[in-house]
Amino acid sequence: MPRGLDHIVHAVRDLDAAAALYRRLGFTVGARNRHPPAWGTQNHIVQFPGCFVELLSMADTSQIAPHGPRHFSFGAHNRDFLTRGEGLSMLVLEGRDTDAEAEAFRAAGVGDFEPFHFERTAAQPDGSKVKVAFSLAFARDARAPDIGFFTCRQHHPENFWNPAFQVHPNGATSIAGVVLVAGNPGDHRNFLSAFTGEREPHATSSGIAVKTPRGEIRVMTPAAYRDYFGAAPPDTGVGARLAALCFAMREGMGRPTVGPNAAMGAAIAFEPIAR
Repeated sequence: MPRGLDHIVHAVRDLDAAAALYRRLGFTVGARNRHPPAWGTQNHIVQFPGCFVELLSMADTSQIAPHGPRHFSFGAHNRDFLTRGEGLSMLVLEGRDTDAEAEAFRAAGVGDFEPFHFERTAAQPDGSKVKVAFSLAFARDARAPDIGFFTCRQHHPENFWNPAFQVHPNGATSIAGVVLVAGNPGDHRNFLSAFTGEREPHATSSGIAVKTPRGEIRVMTPAAYRDYFGAAPPDTGVGARLAALCFAMREGMGRPTVGPNAAMGAAIAFEPIAR
């Protein structure tokens, strides 16, 4: 069964500034949370029904676990990403059976990592604390080393999803899609097919795209990205980059876009809901 978008990590050096940016853009931003010491990260969540943006920065990096054989380190990936710049560092799909997903990625040749489980305390709107827990299955696209890919299964979804956090003053209703930029989008067809469970990514005028049950993953050429977002494309010299977030709006007024220079390394576009 195909996997929909679960969340996208927007890695930044100044978490307060990122939260302020998203609030200025009209989003409801959740409370600050901290990950386990082995990750060394902290975050704010911008939530939609079934999907969210994770604004993430480093906290205490002294105990971050390194990458190892069959072990993908979430903390090390984002720490190293931020040494090169800010932006979208990870693309995450909804998980259902973490062990089966890890085995499927291994069989398809897109990852040979042990599943990972963690939990943390989350703050509710009334200030109360609840437990949230997740199991992750990691994948890897050798032609996109700057992007972390994994599935995420939630074990206490009732403690995580909150309709009060999913109402945004700007009218955004969902994450319509994400955009990768690649010198040759077709090079990522097989990986995206294995990662999403969609057998046939389809060709577009700008590259390829995968329609998932929740949001679309688009892979564009640098020229197409420049034309669509009106901004300089990211450097793809070492591989594809996760470069843009697109939000569906209740009321569309053109296609306003905030460029990566203003939005901490990520283009942010607001798209009208198709009628």
